[in-house]
Amino acid sequence: MAIDMASPDSTLDAFHRGKFYLVQPKGSGHRAGMDAMMLAAAVSSDFSGRLADFGAGAGAAGLAVASRCPEARVVLVENSAEMLAYAKRTITHPSNEELRDRVSVLAADVALSGKGRTEAGLCDGAFDFVIMNPPFNAGHDRATPDELKRGAHVMPYDLFERWARSATAIVKPRGGIAIIARPQSVAEILAALGGRFGRIEILPIHPRPDAAAIRIVVRGVRASRAGLSLMPPLFLHEQGSDRFSARADNINNGRASLFGD
Repeated sequence: MAIDMASPDSTLDAFHRGKFYLVQPKGSGHRAGMDAMMLAAAVSSDFSGRLADFGAGAGAAGLAVASRCPEARVVLVENSAEMLAYAKRTITHPSNEELRDRVSVLAADVALSGKGRTEAGLCDGAFDFVIMNPPFNAGHDRATPDELKRGAHVMPYDLFERWARSATAIVKPRGGIAIIARPQSVAEILAALGGRFGRIEILPIHPRPDAAAIRIVVRGVRASRAGLSLMPPLFLHEQGSDRFSARADNINNGRASLFGD
């Protein structure tokens, strides 16, 4: 992490071992980390279409897809004016010049429906893939006076249903979706995806082999009728160590995909 000399309220953080950088809020708001990298890694390495990053924040997950998939075109979709400003600063930062032509920012509320969603720029069938890292904590889990951070972390009522509805509308048939969340949300996610996405794959992420999962990544295919699969887990750390496992390190740094494709 380095202080962004252009602005004392932000930091400039390297991801994928310096392949791209993120301008992030220094003292408030949501700061991206491993969740964003795991979510981005759910996209197959040969992806070459148009992808929407719902609730993109400063753009970490979307830029990670663009970094690993050279034919991907990414739209960072964000509703917070403050985080939109960081996303724009991220894209225009000189260190991201190689990605800039394939990444854009859209100010939109992904919970909109029908005409409102279309007017916001989220048109039906316009994307090949949607990734989302929605606020998945209950209000008591993230007690904080920071409104920007609370908006990024605390889940409003019926959020998965509304975000899945929008993803269903904008993704082409046989297009994909990927969601990262806590394991406690699995039933709600599956209910939201039911009848919309099939070939569901659930991949649990554990701190270590002897610890319960702390995250799940759920991936599906629009309009598929294939069944659900529980995938082999990812262990972030080696047993008895704080070192990342080789697999986790490769995924976190954009050298491998989460699902191995």
